[in-house]
Amino acid sequence: MYKINDNYQKLPGSYLFSNIAKKVAAFSEQNPDADIIRLGIGDVTQPIAPAMIEAMHKAVDEMADAKTFRGYAPDLGYPFLREAIAEKDYKARGCDIDISEIFVSDGAKSDSGNIQEIFAQDNRIAVCDPVYPVYVDSNVMAGRTGVYNEKTQMWSNVIYMPCTAENNFVPEFPKETPDIIYLCLPNNPTGTTLTKDQLQMWVDYANKNGAIIIYDAAYEAYISEDNVAHSIYECEGAKTCAIELRSFSKNAGFTGVRLGFTVVPKDIKCAGVSLNSMWARRHGTKFNGAPYIVQRAGEAVYSDAGQAQIKEQVGYYMNNAKVIYTGLKDAGYQVFGGVNAPYIWLKTPENMTSWDFFDFLLEKANVVGTPGSGFGPSGEGYFRLTAFGSYENSVRALERIKAL
Repeated sequence: MYKINDNYQKLPGSYLFSNIAKKVAAFSEQNPDADIIRLGIGDVTQPIAPAMIEAMHKAVDEMADAKTFRGYAPDLGYPFLREAIAEKDYKARGCDIDISEIFVSDGAKSDSGNIQEIFAQDNRIAVCDPVYPVYVDSNVMAGRTGVYNEKTQMWSNVIYMPCTAENNFVPEFPKETPDIIYLCLPNNPTGTTLTKDQLQMWVDYANKNGAIIIYDAAYEAYISEDNVAHSIYECEGAKTCAIELRSFSKNAGFTGVRLGFTVVPKDIKCAGVSLNSMWARRHGTKFNGAPYIVQRAGEAVYSDAGQAQIKEQVGYYMNNAKVIYTGLKDAGYQVFGGVNAPYIWLKTPENMTSWDFFDFLLEKANVVGTPGSGFGPSGEGYFRLTAFGSYENSVRALERIKAL
């Protein structure tokens, strides 16, 4: 008789954003006339910019002609996209990344969940707390996290690195030595980040301790400060200890189009085994490649027109972030983020729990956010708002919150 993967049964409840969707749906059913403003999930609202739309239209026409039709994409992605990535994202910043180290995918979420497959089950992971849920949940599914404690909301085999206002949301080196370290910078959910010097210390720590860093740089396009690295490979020694995940979802609005990539340097080896080769084998076996049409759109992101257009969209969202951040601060809230990331992280008022504040905002202001506790135990007492809504809705949501 067949057996199931029991590790799935260890996962507590549903995925965070599924829970939020259910709560909002129930509220909408009971209050059909409520004008709900959604600043919870980090989904973009601006349309895809013209340069990318034009590239997709052209690629669609190519698919209608036998001479230019494309079938399966190359395992690692089309060279035209990987060459653009290598040149514009890395060489332009002084990072020596070859196209053979770039693996095109359907998004950073998929890669962040799948990358753990190339590591042994007895590796110990370290995560910032609070953290993007996929990092932990995918390791739960793999049987790597131990036993879940409902009281502490922690897994016995996970090393947690608390990031709170007390340490300026900067993770500190853990007392126990991890094998795999997850870093998301700029951070989701706190919207904060590390300086280049602070990130260099993590690279040095990983190399010294034989650890690997899984570096999620999905929000690098939102960095505005000069002393913050856009890629971990700006740090000396990162090519021997770091795998970087990138996404087109937030910088180019591809949340519904799906495109991303992962960089696995050939210099990363474990007992003589190349992680680049392992990921190439996994990628080629389990993934058939992002669509040609989408990869052409990704290439257009790096054109002069594409760069100007996505810069304008990023500016639009960051203006929303500034409006929300400033408004909440003026209203007396303790607020973080919103400078190098499109997320605002706030302390809940009057010692409310994160979910209590969620319910309060939904019921009294018809505004949806994300409870901080959904990102980990250190997120309790905090709340995340996204700047990815429209400017008008961001202003309206802020007015409603101020009126409470």
